[in-house]
Amino acid sequence: MPYDPSAFPPFAVTVDLVVLTVRRHALCALAVRRGEPPFQGRWALPGGFVRADEDLAQAAARELAEETGLRVHDPSVPAQDNGAHLEQLATYGDPKRDPRMRVVSVAHLALAPDLPAPRAGGDASNARWAPVEELLQQGGYGRDGEPVAPLAFDHAQILSDGVERARSKIEYSSLATAFCPPEFTVGELRRVYEAVWGVALDPRNFHRKVTGTPGFLVPTGGTTTRQGGRPAQLFRAGGATLLNPPMLRPEV
Repeated sequence: MPYDPSAFPPFAVTVDLVVLTVRRHALCALAVRRGEPPFQGRWALPGGFVRADEDLAQAAARELAEETGLRVHDPSVPAQDNGAHLEQLATYGDPKRDPRMRVVSVAHLALAPDLPAPRAGGDASNARWAPVEELLQQGGYGRDGEPVAPLAFDHAQILSDGVERARSKIEYSSLATAFCPPEFTVGELRRVYEAVWGVALDPRNFHRKVTGTPGFLVPTGGTTTRQGGRPAQLFRAGGATLLNPPMLRPEV
């Protein structure tokens, strides 16, 4: 039998973004308030429909730039002031996830250092950074006295999956440095691990582990006093992508 495209129902493809950063020592995600139906007025993850002339990576990079002003980090450039790590997270295709029509979402995870206040774009009426623990709390999320409601669509599940991906990957990869500026101290890196994992780490043991892991950190030769106290040595991310031995997440 010849292939007949009309024999299959049409559906749309979107990209949804789990954009994570560390602000005030807390792991935060970008949330937008929907300005249009469905779920008008509810908080959601940023994202949008994939255009006919772009692939998934291009769509995710475009949405990231529109929502945050960030460009995707180029691995061939060792230091970028506003480059973000972007990777595909998972695909979500429940037939009832979007009341408008059949919509399949290909979610992406984006990580970047402490970012400024976001701007709302597209069909969003507001945008803000919110601690992931508040966004994922039982019963939903609300701020400044507004009614508490779950995130729109299946975005709570997508956010939860993105947070767990970040928590797992910083155990065995150098991904935690994506939350740091191009040059950072061991103390700043430790606070990233503490924010992402939600635990306190022993400073001396952490310093010993990260500086003793081959290829993880490279000294820049400089120091800083931006954290107060004595000058602290500055590092940049090394060439290692996998950590051996891994940074094991403490049990809580």
